[in-house]
Amino acid sequence: MAEEFKRTCLYDSHLALGAQMSPFAGFEMPIQYKGITPEHLAVRKKAGMFDVSHMGEVFVSGPDAEKYVNHIFTNELRGYKPGKILYGMMLYPDGGVVDDLLVYRLFEPGSFLLVINAANIDKDFEWMQKNSEGFDVTLDNASERWGQIAIQGPEAENIMTGILGLDGAADLGFYEYEESEWNSNRMIVSRTGYTGEDGFELYATPEDTVSLWNRLLEAGVEPCGLGCRDTLRFEAGLPLYGDELSANITPIEAGLGTFCKLDKEEFIGKEALTVQKNSGTLKKLVGIEIADRAIPRHGYSVELEDGTVVGEVTTGYHSISLDKSICFALVATQYSALGTPLWIRIRKKTFPGIVVKKRFYQTNYKK
Repeated sequence: MAEEFKRTCLYDSHLALGAQMSPFAGFEMPIQYKGITPEHLAVRKKAGMFDVSHMGEVFVSGPDAEKYVNHIFTNELRGYKPGKILYGMMLYPDGGVVDDLLVYRLFEPGSFLLVINAANIDKDFEWMQKNSEGFDVTLDNASERWGQIAIQGPEAENIMTGILGLDGAADLGFYEYEESEWNSNRMIVSRTGYTGEDGFELYATPEDTVSLWNRLLEAGVEPCGLGCRDTLRFEAGLPLYGDELSANITPIEAGLGTFCKLDKEEFIGKEALTVQKNSGTLKKLVGIEIADRAIPRHGYSVELEDGTVVGEVTTGYHSISLDKSICFALVATQYSALGTPLWIRIRKKTFPGIVVKKRFYQTNYKK
């Protein structure tokens, strides 16, 4: 029996546009329309839009909402006013990652929006419920009641104000949001992004998401698939859950300790991260630039010149923006310093590389 996949509210539009569809995170999603390279370059040079309605939205409210979210979240919410957004993780007690997510401090007192990865919605919500015991909170998994469009690129702000008439978007700082309306229904407009470029997100009802998408299409905004979403986030040094973060890869190993506030009173996984921070880790995530056009892929081994395996690739591409073969790799810490020579085994051959900064591509966008 064929496996059934969910569809977002924009599924029919993807088919009408001739998108290449493929299963992703339990959904049938567009991988590309015109092609990964032209869509990637559209975002880098102008702007593109993505259907990210597969992402999960969980609303948390109640007298203990802040205390509860701080308990399951690595970043520190206290001191942040409504309208602010924070990035961080939910952890298992051993420091492994349940998921990485965004937390919106909503304007309603004692209310938060947690935006989680599509593949983890059921697992995450179960984890949230399990760890809500003893807290006076209400959890609402609203994932099926919301659609989401991401608009990314240097022209994103002009699209928000000029095409959609959302003038308030221009006043948003990086990692801020505002409440708005579309067709008299609630809409959340935020400014975060997952490409390294300026970017906005529109959270709306499924019907309004279709309306927004069509308005943008009519204005000539380039629809982009998940293929270039991955190449873009990778060039900008941003992690993907399941590759650079997982139950077996901690934020400290991934170089994301800045989003884990160990001076907080407590959060799940704090003790394990504190030990890693103080004692060091056996593995570390690095960037590697390869002196060849051969393309490293997830799972390929990272070796020393004598063939000793010291790690493996988590994500790799021939960079569209840089015209270089590059990858993220989780390697033994003693080989993680910048400038360290390492070799990538691609099929039966090894190719020399060198450890570089994980943010391979630097945009002009000033956050």
